[in-house]
Amino acid sequence: RPVTGTPGQYRVVCAYQIEKVAQPAFELAVDIVDRLAHGAPIELLMRDLAPRLQELRELAEHYAIGTSTAAVLAAAMDRGIPVQRITEDANLFQLGWGVKQKRIQATVTGETSNIAVRIASDKQLTKQLLQEAGVPVPEGETVASIDEALRVARKLGAGGAAVTVKPLDGNQGKGVTVDCRTPEEVEQAYAFARRHGRRIIVERFIQGRDYRVFVAAGRVAAASCRRPAHVVGDGRHSVRELVAIENRNPARGAGHTNILTQIALDAHAEDILRKQGLAPDSVPPDGAVVELRGNANLSTGGTAEDVTALLPESTRQICVRAAAKIGLDVAGIDIVCRDIGLPLEAQGGAVIEVNAAPGIRMHQYPSKGEARDAGDAIVEGLMGNSDGRIPIIACTGTNGKTTTTLLMAHTVRLAGRTVGSTTTHGVYVDGKQITKGDCTGYWSARTVLASPDVDVAVLETARGGILKRGLAFDRCDVGICLNVSPDHLGLDGVDTIEDLAQVKAVVPLSSSRAAVLNAEDPLCVAMARRVRPDVELVYFAMNPEDPVLLRHLEEGGRAAYLQDNAIVLADGHVHQELLRVESMPISMGGRARYNIANGLAASAALMAAGFTNLQIATGLSTFVSDGKTNPLRTNVFEVGGVTVIVDYAHNPAAYKALAEMARALLPGQLVGIVTAPGDRRDEDLLEVGRVCAARFDELVVYESASRGRTYGGAVDLILQGAEEVVGKTDTLHRELDVGAAIRLGLSLCERGDVLVFACGSSLQVFVDAIREMDPESAARIAAQAG
Repeated sequence: RPVTGTPGQYRVVCAYQIEKVAQPAFELAVDIVDRLAHGAPIELLMRDLAPRLQELRELAEHYAIGTSTAAVLAAAMDRGIPVQRITEDANLFQLGWGVKQKRIQATVTGETSNIAVRIASDKQLTKQLLQEAGVPVPEGETVASIDEALRVARKLGAGGAAVTVKPLDGNQGKGVTVDCRTPEEVEQAYAFARRHGRRIIVERFIQGRDYRVFVAAGRVAAASCRRPAHVVGDGRHSVRELVAIENRNPARGAGHTNILTQIALDAHAEDILRKQGLAPDSVPPDGAVVELRGNANLSTGGTAEDVTALLPESTRQICVRAAAKIGLDVAGIDIVCRDIGLPLEAQGGAVIEVNAAPGIRMHQYPSKGEARDAGDAIVEGLMGNSDGRIPIIACTGTNGKTTTTLLMAHTVRLAGRTVGSTTTHGVYVDGKQITKGDCTGYWSARTVLASPDVDVAVLETARGGILKRGLAFDRCDVGICLNVSPDHLGLDGVDTIEDLAQVKAVVPLSSSRAAVLNAEDPLCVAMARRVRPDVELVYFAMNPEDPVLLRHLEEGGRAAYLQDNAIVLADGHVHQELLRVESMPISMGGRARYNIANGLAASAALMAAGFTNLQIATGLSTFVSDGKTNPLRTNVFEVGGVTVIVDYAHNPAAYKALAEMARALLPGQLVGIVTAPGDRRDEDLLEVGRVCAARFDELVVYESASRGRTYGGAVDLILQGAEEVVGKTDTLHRELDVGAAIRLGLSLCERGDVLVFACGSSLQVFVDAIREMDPESAARIAAQAG
């Protein structure tokens, strides 16, 4: 939709799967529309843009999720397990959150042993270990020269038997040649294998078909019969043409992002053709099967047929034993035998390889037979019955988010849980700050959810983060909206308070267990209609006679409310006093009513999350809002007999609540040092001035952040609003520099007065301003702030 006040500019929202592709794709789309709008011929347009389209295709292919990885992710999401991509250019993902998280990369899991992978990559060592476990394997030796390869081939090929030559540490069938019967074939196979590995293994060729058995978490989940890459003659087309026709199959593509891989007509394929008396330009007769690979790997163009139901129990046990012997939680067991439906030893079959990180597309998308969900087998083995989720409490609103979030996090931690929290001041894990700054958006929440020791997340979720990138979670257990009042209007396309409420509503509407709403805020109450029917509504209210609250309680709903200066929790028709508000340090003896409201919201949310009344009361009665635990949130200090309150207030509602608390604190005069960011609307800045002038005896206005306005422009609008209330008077002061404003404000105070300093940066600003005039107080405040 159009961006207000900016003709010709529009806000466009687009969905995407790969972020790295989205931006250049959008830019290209805009260019196409622009050029079409200016009459560019389509033929010329497509010619000019073809290189950029190709770049996009290559970019998409580079960042695409592989077929095996996609199958695992789909299985996880079907189980309700949250999925998070860790790296953009590799298939590394996190399943689950916090202490319940696991990692996968294709079919390698976080539980996959590095030693086991190294063993599996050494085919000779694998064979030795399998022999120890009683698993049938082909005889063979490792060789380092052609002469050694010929010697071993002669020994194994006595009586005309064939051998297989392959790299000792190869994978995906690279460098493998089977059914070598002559010295010349062995020499060619050796040279081919050396392209893919330094050490070569020569082993007895096992006659039969190629099978792959997939083992995950100690059980056989799928089995496939693999056919080498081949084409079928029609009597009209050459082998080269038949390959080209087959490669046009939409299921085939380069690499592993498609169901099947394209067939390469390379030197190795030509060698296979020669053994069949053919060449690339030969025209095979109708119905003739032309083999193009000596191995049956899908990565070299092979196909697969599901045979899971045919496996005898003895073969299943052999495969499980093989995976366990190597130490792999996920393994692909390669078997060659004549008939997979018969026991291996009875027919001379053998396990020829054990593969770490086995591809599973042959099982997910077989060319023939029943599809098997190998991805789900991996997820089940990795996650068990867990959905990978930890409890999430998300908090939004115009004012009070940080204090409420920290209060809840403090309570959760006292209850013995390892809590991760995001706030305006940073990211905290188990009470320790790990990141500083405004951390109320997507990436900060993701930091908490990715922390391996967090078992409860409490996330302050601000308007800006929601609009910029959305939520870092698909759903939270408890979503809170504290209040909605005018702030940040005119920014990011949010022009009215109703627009702002729509943004804030994202949090409670994402809840899966309970939505906690302010019963006294009509915009919060309106959100209740959109909450899912299976999600509990929990209200909080300062007024015990609020009609929304009363109706909710009459219906047996749960709530937290203030009655006779006590916080009361209502659980159905049982109402229990939690604690007196005087017992809450943040209530300032009951004077900071906005913090009582924050305590009510926290109590309601914690009750909904399953914490006991005793745990909640303990948290509320021990949480202190000072410069260390909750900087810039009603931090109280003493400077030369003047009580100084430092707070983050920056909008009319916050200034009104803060001034009312400060006025009730002491009988002296009330001096305010106030500001507001310049990106607020003119009417919002005027209203800040009106509210403050009506409540402060002396008012000093300073410049904090111009944000697009001329320096001092926001200050002038605040003072203009103040003059509308008190007229032109010497109680209104314009002092743009923050340090000078602080010193001026203090000079207006006498002992017993209260000074409110609205600060948007840090307590250090105040300390620096008073260091020369009162070094002792400056040192004390700095120490209190940590």
